Order: sequence, then structure tokens, then C-alpha cells
Amino acid sequence: MIRVAQVAPNIFPVPPNHHGGTERVVHDLSTALRSLGVEVTLFAPSDSATDLPRVGDYPSLAALEQRHGRVAAGVPAALDALQLEALRLRLPEFDIVHCHGEFAHAALLGAARGRSLTTVHWRVDELDRALFFAGFPDLPVAAISAAQEAGIPEVNRAGIVHHGIARDRYAFHAEPEAHVAFVGRMTDQKRPDVAIRVARAAGMPIRLGGTIDVGNPDYFDRQVRPLLGPDATYLGPVDDRQKGALLGSARALLFPIDWPEPFGLVMIEAMASGTPVIAWNRGSVPEIVEDGVTGFVVASEDEAATALRSVATLDRAAVRRRFEERFTAERMARDYLALYHRLLGR
Repeated sequence: MIRVAQVAPNIFPVPPNHHGGTERVVHDLSTALRSLGVEVTLFAPSDSATDLPRVGDYPSLAALEQRHGRVAAGVPAALDALQLEALRLRLPEFDIVHCHGEFAHAALLGAARGRSLTTVHWRVDELDRALFFAGFPDLPVAAISAAQEAGIPEVNRAGIVHHGIARDRYAFHAEPEAHVAFVGRMTDQKRPDVAIRVARAAGMPIRLGGTIDVGNPDYFDRQVRPLLGPDATYLGPVDDRQKGALLGSARALLFPIDWPEPFGLVMIEAMASGTPVIAWNRGSVPEIVEDGVTGFVVASEDEAATALRSVATLDRAAVRRRFEERFTAERMARDYLALYHRLLGR
């Protein structure tokens, strides 16, 4: 039996309550690996609600902010250091250490880097990652899409594993309602303002769910709030139950990203509900959305509005089938398990 440490970020509990796609993936992966016979230990904040064996005596950043309000800028780094100390003390207990956080773990692992795997859940085309990869050429890195892998040095590449989610988290909805949906952070990377304009151009109401981005709080007030109205409703943050209801009842999910999206978890959450995705041709989108099958890949607001008017021609049952074939947590776990075996074999 392989013994694997899954090291989650310290921003949100695992699984997250609302926003927190990385924490959701880590929990689904860990649960699915356990079902495959892997001995999993989860390193995650103390406010995590999980039945997985867990290590971590300190709360998440989100819990600290809820308790204290704004915290000192160094708190995230302090939480990471405390987590990595807990990992250091137990390092000999694991065959594979799978890290989903930022940078410091690579230095801590030292000679154990060869039996580690790092999954980067963010873009990799900026200076911080360039410095990181250059300094740790012996660190195996798993990409979450081919688009992301293109920015990872060849020496670090360990393989590509698309995300997956629990097969039964979202129920299939054969008959949608009149509205379309947007789910994501209210930020200029995700462009909820564009989603509202596209829905209006197609003559359809839109419901938007998601948190207001703490890194760019003015964006919502400046760019989104003025566009809200009877046909454009902001629901606030949505948990799994609310998200399932919103996505499942929607004619389509609008995904008008304005950045090199490394994956885009909400796309497969929509597909799990049978809801087609209309997404901009950036980052991982062409890998995730099968044009004309699970949605439409577009390049402009006009193209998106045209696609939205045609979305009823897509078979929602086929959308769900493709989710089951491509994007379940079990498939993700099997892919990662194959990478673990390859690393141990080397």
C-alpha cells in the first residue's frame, strides 16, 4: 500500500465552505485515492470538516479573518511554515508527498524531492514561477492542463492530470429553466460583467454566484453592480447545494475568462449537471469544452450571444455522459496514482 501525504493550502478549510477550488480538488482526490486502497494523510487546517486522517493544529486563513478581521500580511507565510514543520516531523512516514501549496515545500523536501509531486493550481507564466522552477529543476510538477504544462520547464514535467470531482455531487437536470448562470469570483479575470452583457444580448436572464474578490474589491462595485437588475441577479457566495441548484437549472454556464485559465473547475461542475458551457478560447478551455458537444468555445461577446441562442440544440444527457467519462474524481485519482508509481519506479 502506498502511503501518500496530501498537503493542502492553508487559505480555506478542506473541503471549502464556498470559494476554494484547490481545496475542493485536494479533498476529492484524497477521498478517491483512499477508495483505491491508498493510505492518505491530509495536511490541512484545523477547521477542516473531513473524515480523512488529518494533520494540522492551526486554523485556515479564512477562519482567522472571520475571527479577527484583517490580519497581518505575514499570517499566510506563518501558517505555511507551521504546516511544513508538521510535515518535516513526519516525512519518513510517506512514500509520496503531494503538495498543492506555494513554494517553501520544495526547500523542505530536500533529498525527498524525487518522491514528491507538486500540483500548481494557478498560472505558471509569471516571474515567481520562473524563479521557482529554475531553482528546483529536480522537483516533479504535475500540470492540470496541457495549456498550463506549456509554461512548465520540460525538466520539471511529470505529466498532465485534469481535475475531477465526486461523481454524485451534482445531480443531472434534464429540463433547465429560463436563466443562464455565472459562477466564480467577482474579478476582472473571470469577467462577470461580460457574462451579464452576453446574456442580455441573447435576451436571457442571468443569475450570478460567487465571492467578491478580496484582492480587487472595487471591481464588483465599479463594473458589476451597475449592470444588475431584474434580469441580472447577484446571489452572493454559493455553497455546493446552492451551486448545484444554480448550475443544474441553468440553460448554460457562461465562462468569459480574461486570463490564461489553467483549468476552470466550474466548467466540469456545470457538465456534471448536464449544463453546457459557453467559454472563451483561452487557457485550458479547448481541452475541457468539446465544441458542439458539451458547449461552445467562442472568441467574442457576439459569438457567445449567438452560441447562447443555439444552446438548446445540445443534448444535456450527452453533456453528463462526457463528464462521467472524463472528469470524475476516480479518474483523477487513477491518473495521479499512475504518476506516483512512475516516480517511485524511477
